[in-house]
Amino acid sequence: MLSPKPDKVELLAPAGNFEKLEIAIHYGADAVYLGGKEFSLRNFSGNFSLEEIKQAVAYAHGHDVKLYVTVNIYARNDQQPFIAAYLEQLGALGPDGVIVADPGVFMTARERMPHIPLHLSTQANSTNYKTVEFWQRLGIRRVNMARELTLAEIKAIAEQAQIEVEAFVHGAMCIAYSGRCLLSSFMANRHSNRGMCTHPCRWKYALVEE
Repeated sequence: MLSPKPDKVELLAPAGNFEKLEIAIHYGADAVYLGGKEFSLRNFSGNFSLEEIKQAVAYAHGHDVKLYVTVNIYARNDQQPFIAAYLEQLGALGPDGVIVADPGVFMTARERMPHIPLHLSTQANSTNYKTVEFWQRLGIRRVNMARELTLAEIKAIAEQAQIEVEAFVHGAMCIAYSGRCLLSSFMANRHSNRGMCTHPCRWKYALVEE
């Protein structure tokens, strides 16, 4: 049975470390999302160990705020056993949801922590309501739409969708399958879709400053 859509928009803020978590909650976020030390796309943030995630869940829930954890990398073969173990440990900590992108990670999460709701990352590049329907049938509870969509497109998808629809309102224009991410890998040796990418415009300014 599908969960009903919320009556109001949920304001969701990122938390790169515990201080930022506290600030987001203090200033009124309805929910926060954070990454662990591995398997998220923000490897250069402070991020949270499993023990810190446990503390963060307790702190957020103590303030009536939801907490989601990102496991949104596109994983490689050698990471599979480690991701499975991590998801099992993460599920025991009781986050309100886990954000995934890779279908393999999604499948493993369903197996290892079936009690935790799964949200689909913007990295999965969902651009239409049929894609949302596809993920809905697989058990995803919320889809974060591709960032290049217009407001009109997001509105049309939300009207069609039977599950929650999320959209970024601030941040870098990161598109999962765009050449910009691949440029990061070739030009800066910082791999795309694994939490280490950079943006071409930043390299240009760095060259000028040097």
